[in-house]
Order: sequence, then C-alpha cells, then structure tokens
Amino acid sequence: MFPIPNLRNQIKVVFFDIDETLIVKHKDYLPETVLPALKALKTNGIIPAIATGRSPCSIPLKVKRLMEEVGIELLVTMNGQFVCFGQKVIEKHPIPTEKIANITAYFDRQNIAYAFVSQDDIYVSAKTPEVHSALDPITTNYHIDKNYYLRHEVFQILPFYREDKDEQVAQSGILDNLKVVRWDEDSVDLFDAQGSKARGIQAAINYLGFTMENVMAFGDGLNDLEMMEAVGVGVAMGNAHDKLKAKADFITDHIEEQGIANFLRKSGLID
Repeated sequence: MFPIPNLRNQIKVVFFDIDETLIVKHKDYLPETVLPALKALKTNGIIPAIATGRSPCSIPLKVKRLMEEVGIELLVTMNGQFVCFGQKVIEKHPIPTEKIANITAYFDRQNIAYAFVSQDDIYVSAKTPEVHSALDPITTNYHIDKNYYLRHEVFQILPFYREDKDEQVAQSGILDNLKVVRWDEDSVDLFDAQGSKARGIQAAINYLGFTMENVMAFGDGLNDLEMMEAVGVGVAMGNAHDKLKAKADFITDHIEEQGIANFLRKSGLID
C-alpha cells in the first residue's frame, strides 16, 4: 500500500457499496460519520453514488434515508444490471425470458428454491428455510409467483443452495452466459456473464462525461472485484474479503471504525 495522495482534483464521483461498506447488514448499523462525510463530498462538488448487488426495491431504510438527506441520485444496482440517475434509466440488462425458463426448470427439478429480482419487486418460487435465512436480512417484502418472469423484466435470479451444490449446478450447463457470485451461505446471484458493477459504473460515467480515472469506489465483497480494478481509485474496507483487499489500491479501516469517513479525509476529498 502506498501513502494516500491528495485526490481532490482527480476524483469527481465516489461509488459506495451498501452491505458491510455503508451499513452493517445484520446489525442494521450505519456509522454516524457516514452522513456528514457524504454531505461534505457533495459540498465539495464530488458526486456520491451507490454501487450495489441489491435491487432499488431492497435498499435498507437507513440507506434510503441517507440517500434522501445527501441527495444521492446515481445508482448502479443489481451488480450493474440496472443503472439510473434519478428517474432516468441509463442502462439495463434483463435476462432473456427463454433463458429464465431453462434455469427455473432445472432448479424446480432439483427442488432448489429461487427468487426473481427486478427494479421494483422480488418474487420467490417458494418460502423455504433457505429463502428466509438469506433473504429476510435484506427484505421481507417478497411474494410467491413462479411465473413472475413471464410478465416482468428480471435482472437477477437468486437460487438458494449451499456451496456443496456449486459443482453440480455448474456441471448442469444452465449457467452458460451467466455470472455466478455467492453472496450468502444459502444463495448466489445469477446475472448476465458480461455484467458487473464495473460495467454499470462505466455506463454511468459515460453518461456524466467523466472517465474511470475520475472515479473512487468503496467495497468489501467478491461482487466488488471488477469495480476495484476498473476505477481510478479502489478502496477496500478493513473488513473486506481478502481477495478484494489484494485487488484494491488502498485498504481503509473497518466499517465500524469509520473506514469511509477516515479515507475520504486522508485523501483530501473532505476536510
């Protein structure tokens, strides 16, 4: 790790992951230094933005309030599959209906429950213990409808299975042209193989007229790997996955030790 330079002139946009970066999911704890730090960013003419695996419909209430208070409008959601600025959709990558039909037929045969994720809703095939275990800490606002995908765009599918089934699912062939990212011991995200937060950020930056060199991003998980490498300055949280720390330009403090505010200050983005 290098000494942290003053980045005030380089950075125009800062993207924040949500879970374990802005908020401690299982404690529903958002460090009190985050709101003033993000407000200060905006005051200094730097755009604070979100880059998350979550859908817009499942952003935690405390983070929604933070976004409202700060005035955060730029969102890269569902691992880059849905990018919007205020009410304007910049880019979206739904999974083709035929592909979803093949995937769900396989999981039905294996008795594996799954969820459909759109920008507005989450629907599940069944409410099983695995579904509750993985999904309830994110949102309890989901319903059962196996045919949801026939009437709505779906950007991510979340099958609910543990790592011991990874190889079996991979061998089935249903994951062709899909990316698989484990986000819970009971579940993975499935989405377009070319998809990532990095692709979503690139679309957002093109829209704003900046380059990736003008972007800083904070993250902690495996779905942040491409983002860390693509942006000008990638910052891993102190509590981040070791693989992410290895890809980051800098490692800040733990989320519960004011990692975001401390790094924004040290890099000169806020006073």
